[in-house]
Order: sequence, then C-alpha cells, then structure tokens
Amino acid sequence: MPSAELPDYLRRLVDEREVREVVVGVPRTLRGEVGFQARRILATLDALKRDFPGVRFGEWDERLTTRIVAARSRRGKKKPARLDHLAAARMLQEYLEAERNT
Repeated sequence: MPSAELPDYLRRLVDEREVREVVVGVPRTLRGEVGFQARRILATLDALKRDFPGVRFGEWDERLTTRIVAARSRRGKKKPARLDHLAAARMLQEYLEAERNT
C-alpha cells in the first residue's frame, strides 16, 4: 500500500474495528542503526501519531524477520506464498511476548 493511502486505511480500521494499538516494524540496519528506509518509516509514524492521538503506536525492530521465516520454511522445502505475512506475524509475536514480559 502506498504511504499516501495509509492514513485513510488506518482511519477505517480505527473506526470500524476500534483499533487502539498498532505495531510498526522499523527496518534497522544490521548494526541496529536507523538507515534511510527506517527514517522514512519513522517520519510516517510521527505523522500518524499526530493524526491518531487515541492510538498507541509500538515500534519494533523488524530486521531479519523475513530471512528467519524464509530459512525456516526452506527446511520443509516449501516456500510460503505469503512470506511477508509470516514475517509480520513473527514480528507481532515477538512484540506481544516482550510486552507481556515488561
């Protein structure tokens, strides 16, 4: 989805499904630094935080999630059709576990 469409899409989710929290993957570099793509994500995130003050936005380091999922799927010799969806699910699971442990 193009970034320009994100606010409208999120508005529908907030209104229709009463979304109160959104987890945003921030693609940090292998050193854990904020690179070009992460800066773009964080700038969009800042705008969303202003536009949606009633929504909590959690940031999560998404580095290597797709590679981890892809490596695990190769063990079964079958490439999942929706690798990005599986990576997002892994990121969300990590986020929820970290929230539970704090």
